[in-house]
Amino acid sequence: MLEELRIRGLGVIDDAVLTLGPGLTVVTGETGAGKTMVVTGLLLLFGGRADTARVRTGAAQASVDGLLHITDPVASARVHEAGGELDEAGGLVLRRVVSSAGRSRAFVGGVGAPVSVLGDLAERLLAVHGQSDQLRLTRRSEQVAALDRFGELDLAAYVSAYQTWREASERLAERTAHAGELRREADLLAHGIAEIEAVAPLAGEDAELSALASRLSHADSLRLAARHAHDAVAGDADDPTSDTADVLSLLGGAARALAQHADADADLGALAMRATELVSLAADLGADLRSYTEQLDADPQRLEQIEQRRSVLQGLVRKYADERSSVASVLDWAAQARTRLADLDVSDEAIAGLSAQRDAAADETLRLAHRLRSDRVAAATELADAVTSELEGLAMPGARLSVAVRPRGPGAGAHALADDRATLMVGIDGADDVELLLQAHAQAPATPIARGASGGELSRVMLALEVCLAGTDPVPTMVFDEVDAGVGGRAAVEVGRRLARLARDHQVIVVTHLAQVAAFADRHIVVDKSAAGANDGVTASDVRLVSGGERVTELARMLAGTDSEAARTHASELLSAAARQREPASAAEGTAKRKRPKTVE
Repeated sequence: MLEELRIRGLGVIDDAVLTLGPGLTVVTGETGAGKTMVVTGLLLLFGGRADTARVRTGAAQASVDGLLHITDPVASARVHEAGGELDEAGGLVLRRVVSSAGRSRAFVGGVGAPVSVLGDLAERLLAVHGQSDQLRLTRRSEQVAALDRFGELDLAAYVSAYQTWREASERLAERTAHAGELRREADLLAHGIAEIEAVAPLAGEDAELSALASRLSHADSLRLAARHAHDAVAGDADDPTSDTADVLSLLGGAARALAQHADADADLGALAMRATELVSLAADLGADLRSYTEQLDADPQRLEQIEQRRSVLQGLVRKYADERSSVASVLDWAAQARTRLADLDVSDEAIAGLSAQRDAAADETLRLAHRLRSDRVAAATELADAVTSELEGLAMPGARLSVAVRPRGPGAGAHALADDRATLMVGIDGADDVELLLQAHAQAPATPIARGASGGELSRVMLALEVCLAGTDPVPTMVFDEVDAGVGGRAAVEVGRRLARLARDHQVIVVTHLAQVAAFADRHIVVDKSAAGANDGVTASDVRLVSGGERVTELARMLAGTDSEAARTHASELLSAAARQREPASAAEGTAKRKRPKTVE
């Protein structure tokens, strides 16, 4: 839910803050005052196209900031994936900046992010419906999705079967069409695996052999260095009577000298202990050097064996990795080759097995597609009746909406699949085309809503659909931009009542020019031109929340264009009537609220 929206430097709006909340919020104002800038700001905030023409004249940039409270786990995960943060209560700050030079930046949860992240969030959090957006449901995919959402059909089983069939079909086609190439590739992979297995390299073996080869090739110099070090630390082992001073003897003498007087002074006693520790360390070092010297042996034959093994390993690296790689890369190649080889089986048994998998998945896909069509036909009848009932209340008593469910035709994303009943064109969402048809009056033919409805009729059809789909719409915030165009009289009152009904389950923001609609609002925001900016010749608008007498004044202006006593009386009557009509949802109005989704199985 949107809690606050701040717009700066956008169109006629210099700097405005809109405090929003649950329920129905209406935005009103005279033509040209900048009402639509509120919707434009929302579109920008949620990833809409940046248009430099919208940047206010004289401003370096336009910016929109939004404070939201979100509970959707998918949206939260997308925020975290982009590096953003939510506060402990689920609060999220979004920001969009568009410079007059055309540069656009987005910020999600306090960090910069691609604009596409805002668009991803919009799919989960916001639905905007405007006069230019009313044809959203004329697209095939949208109409199918709307019907499935109304019927609460769970397509998971169908989608799984369809994907299994497509994957099996593609694997089978690849193997049969490129059998010769695949056999040659399989032979090469098998040869490489066999060559590597014959050598049997171990992870890290090349590094270990390199260290051992270095030691053996320098054995004489290493032994001499260790012997000299040993004699300096512990004395010449071959000549114990030598007078040459060594570290161990000198440290021993120092430790004994200090120990003789350690009892006389604590500090000297501590130094004596440290000297004794050094004697112990020097003795250990001398012993280790002696052991190292004794075990170090130049073995030309062993060195030759190691170098031969290293040469074989390096040959594998050059052949199956690259010279800068290691044996680990060769082992990785072998693992990948084994996996690929398992997928390249073009034997008759393998082909028969894949064919069986494909046919089984095809049968299951067809079965679920037929079942899905039956469920859609049933849901289509319910949706048509529900929308038609809503249209009668919206002053279209003779109108009827029908929902046609037909076999899908050839097209992108469709694949032919036949059984003993028919050949279906199936896709990821089934084998059906869905079309919404409007019969505007009893004598009119039923035509697609994109062609058979006027602007006002299309507005009411779209609103009726949204009311019927509201109970299944996961988007928490809905924005309507003058969807009441071409509507008046009793129909306008019904539009307001239905928007208020939508606001029971969603946050609804409406830009309207009808007082009958505005009277139903829980929150009323007015956008009007102000004197500010007159000196520089740039129009500016104020955005303010009105209530009480100010709200009556605004409704009076919308009704009569003046703040006359008669207009104010009419406005007050509208508010009272709207309050009375906010009755609890009836059983008829709850048509779209089902108990649980249907699973196509």
